[in-house]
Amino acid sequence: MTRADGRRPDALRPLVIEPDYLEQPHGSALISCGKTRVLCTASLQESVPRWMSGRGRGWLTAEYSLLPASTGSRTSREASEGRQKGRTVEIQRLIGRALRSVADMEALGERTIWLDCDVLQADGGTRSAAISGAYVAAWRALDRFGLSRTLTDSVAAVSVGIVSGEPLLDLDYTEDSAADADVNVVMTGSGGVVEVQATAEREPFSRDLLDQLLDLAAGGIEEIGAAQRAALDVVRA
Repeated sequence: MTRADGRRPDALRPLVIEPDYLEQPHGSALISCGKTRVLCTASLQESVPRWMSGRGRGWLTAEYSLLPASTGSRTSREASEGRQKGRTVEIQRLIGRALRSVADMEALGERTIWLDCDVLQADGGTRSAAISGAYVAAWRALDRFGLSRTLTDSVAAVSVGIVSGEPLLDLDYTEDSAADADVNVVMTGSGGVVEVQATAEREPFSRDLLDQLLDLAAGGIEEIGAAQRAALDVVRA
């Protein structure tokens, strides 16, 4: 199948990660996956939630939001409505779980890492982009305080799906909205699976197709990992 942007089925959208995009946060990164853009910041706080106090371990948590005009037509900020939507809560929990999977909380000590992921422009794959960008922001924040050993591995995510019967990597919004199956995959740099969110939007799909999608995702995450390393190498140079 020919994709609208001319990509092969196994190709990522153009990927750019810009570390230290902002001056004020301890760590930051702007990640662009095609037209999707997510600004990720990381802030280190010298305390932990009360329920963790005295345990000698740190904590990592994330918040996620869509800017009002990020999807084209303006939507109200969730703060103005007095509560977060279920999708927002789900995604920020996913981001937190993903980063905690590669974090040594004892090495962090009694500190909290706050990750804030704000979608500036959405064209599919925002949760995956947020995870991949948040890793870079978190590493930069921790390295600033000599705590980069807290992260024991890298972590990244990508979307895959079945569109018109064909497995595709890194779906944009048009493809995602027409997908027969939609899968988000989170993996570590060493190849460990952190999370797989798979949904049949119409017909159930076979185990064989799921395996093909996971193979596609693994290849895409390997490329994203290379981009993460390249971005961090630039600021370390």
